[in-house]
Amino acid sequence: MEGESQRNLSDSRRNISKKDQERSASRLERLASHMAAVPLVREAQLARQECAKVKIKHQVHVSTLVEFLTQGHQSEQEKVYRFFLERPHLQTPVEIHKDKHRELCMRQLTAVVREAGIRPMELLLNDPASYFVFTEAIGHIDLSLAIKLGVQFSLWGGSVINLGTKKHRDKYLAGISNLDYPGCFAMTELHHGSNVQALQTTATFDRLTDEFVINTPDEGATKWWIGNAAVHGKFATVFARLKLPSPDSHLDKDMGVHAFIVPIRSMEDHSVLPGVEIRDCGYKVGLNGVDNGALRFSNVRIPRDNLLNRFGDVSRDGEYNSSLPTVNKRFAATLGELVGGRVGLAYGSVGVLKASVTIAIRYALLRQQFGPPNKPEISILDYQSHQQRLMPLLASTYGFHFATQYLVNRYAEMKVTHDDEVVADVHALSAGLKSYITSYTAKALSTCREACGGHGYAAVNRFGSLRNDHDIFQTFEGDNTVLLQQVAADLLKQYKEKFQGGALSVTWNYLRESMGTYLNQTNPVVTHREGHGHLRDPNFQLDAFQYRTARLLHTAALRLRKHSQRLGSFGAWNRCLNHLLTLAESHIESVILAKFIEAVNRCPDKDVRSLLKLVCDLYALDRIWEDIGTYRNQDYVAPNKAKAIHRLVEYLSYEVRGVAKELVDGFGVPDFVLRAPIGLQNGQYSEYMQYVGF
Repeated sequence: MEGESQRNLSDSRRNISKKDQERSASRLERLASHMAAVPLVREAQLARQECAKVKIKHQVHVSTLVEFLTQGHQSEQEKVYRFFLERPHLQTPVEIHKDKHRELCMRQLTAVVREAGIRPMELLLNDPASYFVFTEAIGHIDLSLAIKLGVQFSLWGGSVINLGTKKHRDKYLAGISNLDYPGCFAMTELHHGSNVQALQTTATFDRLTDEFVINTPDEGATKWWIGNAAVHGKFATVFARLKLPSPDSHLDKDMGVHAFIVPIRSMEDHSVLPGVEIRDCGYKVGLNGVDNGALRFSNVRIPRDNLLNRFGDVSRDGEYNSSLPTVNKRFAATLGELVGGRVGLAYGSVGVLKASVTIAIRYALLRQQFGPPNKPEISILDYQSHQQRLMPLLASTYGFHFATQYLVNRYAEMKVTHDDEVVADVHALSAGLKSYITSYTAKALSTCREACGGHGYAAVNRFGSLRNDHDIFQTFEGDNTVLLQQVAADLLKQYKEKFQGGALSVTWNYLRESMGTYLNQTNPVVTHREGHGHLRDPNFQLDAFQYRTARLLHTAALRLRKHSQRLGSFGAWNRCLNHLLTLAESHIESVILAKFIEAVNRCPDKDVRSLLKLVCDLYALDRIWEDIGTYRNQDYVAPNKAKAIHRLVEYLSYEVRGVAKELVDGFGVPDFVLRAPIGLQNGQYSEYMQYVGF
């Protein structure tokens, strides 16, 4: 028996060795075929043929998908699209000079307000969800128009409404709403952008005349990149240091940064007012339909009532009063009221991603290249490499859509309730989503352009303009790296309060368990489970995301405590900065997945729900695979499970490919709005040929 067992073992080893040799030979043969550019072996030919025969397993009506995504706002988008369809003279051409683009943008904005009868300011105040849906539709028409609209209503109008009081609303709201009072938002300076608290422009109170005197003390204090300033603006909300003369000292008392309404051009003839200097910032990488300018002030006098005094006021005799006791609290309250801009950028960035993914996927479905010998060429989206290039982008777009939809709803709740917890939640969440989504979209635009080959380089196919116009999204309304640090700081604050017996904010609720359950030793059985049912279980996916965030948060707190003893708080923060940025991104990914799963669960149509579940699984598992090193290092995922995740990501990308057309159609962007010939639903080549003159 022992001899027979040894012979069996030897035979098994020979069989295993033979199989290994066969596998190695197969790999070498495939590699050689790629290197020599000769047809692949028959096994690969069969695989290609199967890939080319993708069958749609998920039957879904696109109209039902569109209805679920728009949540009742589809008619509002269609109103915008129809308006521009019926007015070809208002559509932005592919090639247009900066000055003409600026004038066209102003005509477009005026037409939307005065001809279409849309009142963006009223929507922003009374129905924020409709406002952001409307601005996404406007962004599909022209991103320059969307930004100019945002400057007028969200920034200039929003600052007057949110930082001012009734007297300001009574005086300015109607003119802002109907465009009689075009305005600017003058915060950024040449030397200071993200560090708003260090702005240098001054507003000194003159008790004798009951006025504030606005001054630019040096060239570094020049207001820079101010939208609407170079050509069209008549007013500016100027952020400046409020200075009060001190009776006990020759130095003025600095009360911190406040906002002031400063007229910059005449209402009669549009001439620049005395003491105001305006320069044109000139051509930019993108968004050349927006007239960005630079502003300087020399002893410009404004009435005391032009101080936007919701959080701090000055009396006739020069006494300062505020319900908030410190400069820092007043500053935080001021910036907290301006988060609408970040909400809009996060939401608008998803709109850009929808357009670029739609163009790339429709072209990939159309374009055929190579194929099995003596067989028709196959779609480039039938290649596994192309699927894994584009399908995760499509899945992420859906995840981002639901996350920003949640953000908009929280923002609307904040504007109604003014609840402190909701305000804090929206502030951190808008910072995180704006940073994460705009950075992701910027990279995705390049991926989509490259996926379309040479045709992606043609201006008419829009990747160039979309990429250039969107690029600044990563910088304005807060630099992305700075915003991620705000998220990390808020997480650490919540972490500290948890251990001091405090309550957690709504968005961070999962950390309550993560600080206990997730930080315990992981279950060795779960680390090896690799069945599809387990990997596609949303509980596993969400646990994995939240476990990673919890570990990063815990280790960040320990590292900061350790380094602060030697380096101080600032030095410790800088020493751990990359760790903190990773922590913030991990948290935001956890929020995105949680909102994606919630959207899947609440979808009433079973076919759409099944489709969204597929896309959600791809988003979750692709993100886990992209950071598989972290999970392996922490023994959260065993080697066999990591391989299973990778295989499943490949399979899910293949399956999503089968419904990619329906998924991009679900974004509801009409052909005449998308405009890119290679991204149209049909007749792409005919449209493209016609464009070049055939």
